[in-house]
Amino acid sequence: MSEEAASKALVGIEIAKRARSGEVIGVGTGSTVDAAIKALSKRTREEGLQISVVTTSYESSWHCSELGLTVLDRVFPDEIAWGFDGADAVDPAGNAIKGKGGALLEEKILAKKCLNYTLIVDGTKLAADVCIHCAIPVEIVPSARSIVEAGLKSLGAVTMGLRDAEPGKHGPAVTEHGNILLDVSFAEFEPGLEAKIKGLVGVVDSGLFEGYADTVLVARSGIVETRTITKR
Repeated sequence: MSEEAASKALVGIEIAKRARSGEVIGVGTGSTVDAAIKALSKRTREEGLQISVVTTSYESSWHCSELGLTVLDRVFPDEIAWGFDGADAVDPAGNAIKGKGGALLEEKILAKKCLNYTLIVDGTKLAADVCIHCAIPVEIVPSARSIVEAGLKSLGAVTMGLRDAEPGKHGPAVTEHGNILLDVSFAEFEPGLEAKIKGLVGVVDSGLFEGYADTVLVARSGIVETRTITKR
């Protein structure tokens, strides 16, 4: 097992330890989340826990269902005790960039629904400045591409590109909501950037998460570090 895979497995086990019978848990999308789903499923089988999940993508829903977890509809109206998701980059204040897999809108909706929201990452995802670490995915209405691109340039975007579909498919990547994605780079992160991007006509949402995380779990060098985020 590679060091990266071992770190993901380790943080997955830590997430599974936090589950309590009777809870509804929010589950994100991605390879680190997949490791946590496996660990959570193993614990529910071994201890007979009654756990239900609300997920952010078809992929995670199928994975949870295949492993025996009860999957609830995303429109579940009641409180979600806590949730977890991966991140492509996260800074010391808990600001993060997510959405490399294209599920950023549902990921942000879930983050807002959870009473406590945890990001799970390996050490390679830590960044002093998330915008330097990676591009921000921006989900947009297709007909608004030109005006969104102009608006992003006015906000200081350095580069942007339309995300292509997976190999073998022609055209742009399309989200579960029928929108397209721009991957946008900024020279640096500035507080309030998330709201500015969201305020552009034609933008559905972005993968910049400011102030959502309550906790960040970081797996590296064979241990899991817990970072509690103080929100302003």
